[in-house]
Amino acid sequence: MIKKSILTAEQYAKIDELVRQGSIAVDKAQDESRRLGVPNVYSINGRLYYETRTGELSVSDPGVNAPETGDERKSQ
Repeated sequence: MIKKSILTAEQYAKIDELVRQGSIAVDKAQDESRRLGVPNVYSINGRLYYETRTGELSVSDPGVNAPETGDERKSQ
C-alpha cells in the first residue's frame, strides 16, 4: 500500500534548502577549526574520534597530556 505524503512539494523544497544551508555552515565551521588548529570531533557509533592535523581520525584526545606552555605554568 502506498501512503500519501503529508508534506507538500514546497515543504520538501524548504527542508532541502535548510539542510543545504546547514551543511554549508558545518563545512565553514570545520574549516575554521582546522585553520585555528582545533581538532574537529566526531561521534561514530557512540565513540569519539578526533581529527588530527593530517586529517586522519584518532581515538586519542589531543588536548589530554598536551605540553604546557610558559603561560600556563605562571598562572598556577
